[in-house]
Amino acid sequence: MIRSVVARRKRRKRTPYPSDLTDAQWELIAPMVPAALPGGRPAIHDRRRIVEAILYVNRTGCSWRQLPHDFPPWQTVFGYFQRWNESGVTDRIHDALRAKLRDRSGRDPMASAGMVDAQAVKGADTVGTETRGWDGGKRVHGRKRHVVTDSLGLLVVVLVTAASVQDRDGGRLALSRAKTVMPSMVWADGGYAGRLVAWVAEHCRMTLDIVRKPKGKLGFSVLPHRWLIERTLAWIVRCRRLDHDYERLPAHSEAMIKWAMIGLMTRRLAPARGRHPWQSTRAA
Repeated sequence: MIRSVVARRKRRKRTPYPSDLTDAQWELIAPMVPAALPGGRPAIHDRRRIVEAILYVNRTGCSWRQLPHDFPPWQTVFGYFQRWNESGVTDRIHDALRAKLRDRSGRDPMASAGMVDAQAVKGADTVGTETRGWDGGKRVHGRKRHVVTDSLGLLVVVLVTAASVQDRDGGRLALSRAKTVMPSMVWADGGYAGRLVAWVAEHCRMTLDIVRKPKGKLGFSVLPHRWLIERTLAWIVRCRRLDHDYERLPAHSEAMIKWAMIGLMTRRLAPARGRHPWQSTRAA
């Protein structure tokens, strides 16, 4: 109790960053963040500051080593980021927020329909040659994100591979991951047509519906259902850490995408009201 009061006083002394959580947003996440184990050394750093540091890296795109000094040490933050991803904490936070947002939207917590798509992004020099490749269609050398969303555009599954992996092959792996939590109906574009449709029906017990561009239509066209997942991919790259792939491990890339969605969903569930504490009281 005393430690939490001290941590709260320390937070008041610093100027918040736009990526910081409000108290209401932290209350959504706090129950799923593991506390320090009993019997060990007392925790030095507030768990809320750890989460806010991860969101800061995600939103601003800075490297771990360039975290501002008013956050915990970068080694500590990265250590929690890695351990929470490996132990499933990141998934639990993400999935719980998605269920709450679906419930608030009047939907069942378990999705009944969704979409699959892929996004190729350039890989930074921190991405090893063994996990990067060349996407000839997009002319991108880097990695590819195979994403499955629900009908609201909320993330269900993300799989990161080398960009050289075909959409169909990545889609097969992503839908295999999604079959226990995902819908019976999945929409996809023409890149997923062919044998994958029958494979998904047999192995995943899903109907893969191919949404094609109208005949004779040239250039960009908004397709039914498909625009929702395109919007999700746009949400993801708004976080500067995700406009390229900077992670050495594909698993860390997947975790960063989940943290981007965690930040988005907390803002949806508990939007900041009125003036932020870092904004001036004078009119702009």
